[in-house]
Amino acid sequence: MNFNQTELSGYLHLFWQFSWPQWIIFSIIINSFLYLFSIGLYIFIEKTCRKSQLQEQNHPVTRADFYLSLLTIICNSFVMLLGAFLWKNGWLVLGQGQSVTGIIAEVVALLLLMDLLMYFFHFAAHLPFIYKILHGKHHEHVSTNFLSLFVLHPFETIGFGLMMLVLLISYDFSVISISVYLMLNLIWGTIGHLNREFFPASFDRFFVGTTRFHNLHHLDESKNFGFYTSIWDRLFGTYK
Repeated sequence: MNFNQTELSGYLHLFWQFSWPQWIIFSIIINSFLYLFSIGLYIFIEKTCRKSQLQEQNHPVTRADFYLSLLTIICNSFVMLLGAFLWKNGWLVLGQGQSVTGIIAEVVALLLLMDLLMYFFHFAAHLPFIYKILHGKHHEHVSTNFLSLFVLHPFETIGFGLMMLVLLISYDFSVISISVYLMLNLIWGTIGHLNREFFPASFDRFFVGTTRFHNLHHLDESKNFGFYTSIWDRLFGTYK
């Protein structure tokens, strides 16, 4: 089974013709939509999930966190614009293979490679001099709320984006694979910051980075630096 490559090429050609003002507007709209989607998903799961809370109370929503989350939207938009610049200047090439098998393989590769890069990035963010400047704000959320995923220092947000752009420059991933990965990343980040365990307990045995896995990191900052999986924490001795 293959996706309609002609139709896909038509969409890519449309984006190729975008002016930079159009790219700016487009990137802000897309990232604002993803922000609202994440908040909506969080609230929906919180209201429909019958599992008990991992911590007694959610972290309070503050005006400062709200403004910082809006800044995260701007940073994500900047990363998207940088990706568009690299694409239009030939640094980043989008692959042409559109088979389902190929897309699944590319998505799995992106998940595992980004998980490894984010493990080291996250571990480095907990070094005392970096933590105080960059990552400490996120960990004010010992318990979490629907904004926690977006309460990040701008350098953290841009750093995550740059890691992904390096991977996309290194290999010609399909635009479908990239889109699927980005949506999974958003959903996983939202679920990881819930105050209720989303996954069955058995998923721990399959090295899945569950909600409880990340919640324990907020309680014990020396453990569980992974994101999608617990593979690297188990390998490097930081698993709890």
